[in-house]
Amino acid sequence: MALVINDRVKVNSTTTGTGTFVLGATQTGFESFATGIGNNNTTYYTIFNQGTSEWEVGLGTLDATSANLARTTILSSSNSDSVVNFSSGTKDVFCTLPASKAVYLDADGAAVGVEGGNISTLGDTFSNYNDINTNTTTTLVATKNSFLAGIITVSGTAVWTISGTGALKII
Repeated sequence: MALVINDRVKVNSTTTGTGTFVLGATQTGFESFATGIGNNNTTYYTIFNQGTSEWEVGLGTLDATSANLARTTILSSSNSDSVVNFSSGTKDVFCTLPASKAVYLDADGAAVGVEGGNISTLGDTFSNYNDINTNTTTTLVATKNSFLAGIITVSGTAVWTISGTGALKII
């Protein structure tokens, strides 16, 4: 089971209550959960009951046929961020990336949404950019000048391969 997020995954549902959602027809111009997410995988979802104020955003798990979405963890909702007891009506059910789970750069280029100040890349975690395991090969990808804003201390033997364009500044 993997966490999968994909664009343009949207279906209808007429499920009511607080339980697992039976996923209905794929909406025109979109993919089904089976195609876009895949059997037994988890994804972030939104459910919106058309014409009402009922909505829910959470982490859900698809069953072995991708026909049903179990509402595993509720992140936010119209019910004070608790599970919504959906009333009758047609619901839009779609894959989303919740704002509370996003990592992005603010207007100054600093990372926002990085829990505990840690950045993960290729399976290695860097605590405040200072905790690099020199026994492994690690690739750092910088998209802004401030990505490695901090001191990197290297103990032992270090081999650095630097490629790309632009200036490298080591202070």
